[in-house]
Parts: sequence; C-alpha cells; structure tokens
Amino acid sequence: MEYSTTNGNVPVPDEAIAFDLDSLYAWLLKLTDGRKRRGIRYPLALMLVMVILAKLGGEDGPKGMAEWLKFRIGFLVSQLKLQRVSVPHPVTISRVLGLAVNVEQFEALLSEFFRGLPGAGESVLVTIDGKTIRSTIPLGETRGTHLLAVYLPQEGLVLIQMEVDQKENEIVVAPQALKAIDLKGKIIVGDAMHTQRSISMQIVKAGGDYCWTVKDNQPKLRETIERFFEPEVETPGFGKAITDLRVVSVPNQGHGRFERRTLAVCGVQEGELDWPDARQVFKLQRRFIQRITGQVSEETVFGITSLRPEQADAKRLLAINRGYWGIENGLHYRRDVTLKEDRTRVKIGQAPRVMAILNNLVLGLIARHGVQYVPEARRKFAAQPDLALRLITHVV
Repeated sequence: MEYSTTNGNVPVPDEAIAFDLDSLYAWLLKLTDGRKRRGIRYPLALMLVMVILAKLGGEDGPKGMAEWLKFRIGFLVSQLKLQRVSVPHPVTISRVLGLAVNVEQFEALLSEFFRGLPGAGESVLVTIDGKTIRSTIPLGETRGTHLLAVYLPQEGLVLIQMEVDQKENEIVVAPQALKAIDLKGKIIVGDAMHTQRSISMQIVKAGGDYCWTVKDNQPKLRETIERFFEPEVETPGFGKAITDLRVVSVPNQGHGRFERRTLAVCGVQEGELDWPDARQVFKLQRRFIQRITGQVSEETVFGITSLRPEQADAKRLLAINRGYWGIENGLHYRRDVTLKEDRTRVKIGQAPRVMAILNNLVLGLIARHGVQYVPEARRKFAAQPDLALRLITHVV
C-alpha cells in the first residue's frame, strides 16, 4: 500500500491513502502484525482503521462493527482503497483484535501518539485509577483483567495504561506508570490506595506534587491528620493551635440531589507530620440531600498534599479533589456505559484489553474533536464518516 502526505501540492496516486506523517494512521502502520503473512486479506493498520471508524460511528462489538462497515462499503472502497469490495467478518475482527495485536506495543504507540499532539499534556491535573474489565472475570472468581490508567481529565486523554498482574495490585504498577511520563509541574491525584510513601517521594523527586486522600490503609497518618482539625485545647502543651485554618464551602446540584462540599485546610510545619514532603492537610466534608425524598447523607474525607499554601489555597484544593472524579465520569463511566466495555463479549486472546485500548483511543479522539457529549459525537460520525476518518489520517 502506498501513502502520501496531505500536502495539497503533492500529487496523490489513485491507489494511495493520503495521511499526515504524524497522524494516527501513520502510528498504526508501525504496529507489528502477529499473524502469518499467508492469507492476510486486510493489513493490520487498515483493519484497525475500520474498527476505529465503526467505534467512532457508534458500534462496540464485532458483529455491529461488521454491519456498520458493510453499509458504508462505497465510502470505504473510495477512501481506504480496499482491494476487495468487502469488509471483515465479525469472527475475523475478533481474531485480529485478540491474536494479531501486540498489546504492549499498541499501548506504547498510542501513548506516544497522543503525547505528541499539538497542545497535548499541557494541563496540570493528572489522575490515576484502575478498572477491572468485568467481562473477563471467570465464572466463580472475583478477578479479571485489571488496568491502571494515568489520565488527564481536563483533556480527556489517557497518557498511559498498564495491566495489573493477578498477583499484584495497583500499588506495584503505579510507580512504573508514573515513571513513564513527565511529572514536572503536574499534580497527581489518586484514591487512598495510592497514598504511599514511596510514590509520594517519587512524584516530588520528579518535580511534581501529590494530593492524596487518607483512609484506613494508613491508620496512623489518618489519626494524626484528624487531630489537626480537633477543637483547640486552651491548656498549654495540649492540642494543636490552628493558626492558619482556611475554609471554603461550595454548593452544587445535579443528579436529583443538592450537595455542599466544605474543605478546611491548614499548613504543616516541619516535624509535625511523618510523611514525605507534606505541606498541607485537609478535611473535606460532603453533605447530600436527595431532592425527592429529602434524605440526608454526609461523608468526611481527610487528605494530604505536597502543595504549599501559596500554590493551592482551600478553593483550589477543593477543585483538585473534585477533578479526581474526572477519571470516573470522563473515562471509566464512558467506557462502561457509553462504549459498553463490560458487555462486549470478545474473549479471544488479548481482545478484551485491545478493546479497552481502543475505547481510550476513541474517547481521546472525540475529546480532541471538541465534543463533550460522546453519544452526540458518535451519531455525527455515523452520519459523516469522512469526519471520523479525518481524525485518523490527519493531525488534529
């Protein structure tokens, strides 16, 4: 297959696919095909382009993808220069995704692709969190394929994703994932599982900052932080006199409930807290009122950060903590619900993980397209597949 740049001054042969040399398609061409050469009808890069087009157009399973492609065969023959007027069978799609793609190479190439896009990676907040693909959990067992993602919630991009071995947990994989990206100037946010000394030191040493919640996995640390916010004891020598306590309270409503978040923060002096590079501790209280029933629920979370008061006041820390949920709402929820990741029964070889990689890719491409509501974007791409193809063959 020939290629050309998309420079309008360069003649493009009729049998060539025109694409930018830094486009997604150019990166897909670098993938190693795990199939034997004999009998291959669709080159791996071309197969992945068709799968990505179908996913952008609203299909998430091999059968739906094959039908989506069949109904657009004229477009595909014209734009992708198909040698046959046919599209892959659902079984072919499943087998290629499961057996032909090297998942580690695929992850690495897409990570490098996204990080090289214009303006990518400029946001400060970085979240880390894991997700199990429920469709991979064997009957009678509790663990399946578990993936840890490093995510930019403000950009909708997964910087890197790594599989957590069955005998390990996220604490083992997180340092490897963070080591693979530039942490300088970044604020890393994670749940209580990632509140670990070694990860905290790694982040600060790399030029970043951390913001952790503290729960029962660090009982002594939590107990110490709680004492920071206890009422002052006037008797000299007892308690901590909080001289720099700052508080912010923000109301919000949505999803059928009223919510108020109140965050109190105070600075940490040297020797007050046995934790690497701790500069502030905070207490976050959430109060929820169900609009219909009037039921009230409350939650209190304590946390710790290396950010100094002049870097992050109470208002910014509240925003940072709220930003953490971007990985739940912007990535995990969309993969589960919108892209039906856990309901896609593709189990050949590495297909479940490849589908997860493709879901991250599709969400990243849609974010780069500037559309926040994913179903709306997919309807648009289904009606105008040329726009979807442009995301793959051009740098956006």
